[in-house]
Amino acid sequence: MSRSYQQQPAATSGMVVAPGGGGNRNAKNMPVDADGREWSHGLCSCFSECGTCVVATCFPCVVYGKNKHRYEHLANKGTPHPERGGSCFSGSCMSHGIFSICGLGFLFQMGNRGHVRTRYNIKGGGCNDCCTSFFCSPCQLVQESRELELEEQSFGVQRY
Repeated sequence: MSRSYQQQPAATSGMVVAPGGGGNRNAKNMPVDADGREWSHGLCSCFSECGTCVVATCFPCVVYGKNKHRYEHLANKGTPHPERGGSCFSGSCMSHGIFSICGLGFLFQMGNRGHVRTRYNIKGGGCNDCCTSFFCSPCQLVQESRELELEEQSFGVQRY
């Protein structure tokens, strides 16, 4: 017996990544409790990421700008930033640089750190973010970069 079809099958809609979707937000499977989880990498483990650590120490505005754009792209588009943060000299970088001259660059970092903590359900609060951004600026920037990188790697994106 043969079947005869009178029409083509209907098209199915493609996969859509919802804004804010993203990849694995706990790539190292850190234990989570009611308050959240710890950072995937400790604050003092920044030295294992030498290149980023040197740039964060000498030019924190560059690492801040890249982290901010990487975070925003993951949050808004649900995918990694195609240029891993974009240009070194973005508006975010310039703003941070100008405020850093007055010793206030940590204020930008404090806000971004809060956003990253919220996205990854990491323990902490505003006071902790303020102190970490002020007293441990380069290490804090590297820690955020590494947290973002773990989610980006869950998409199969390799660091370049």
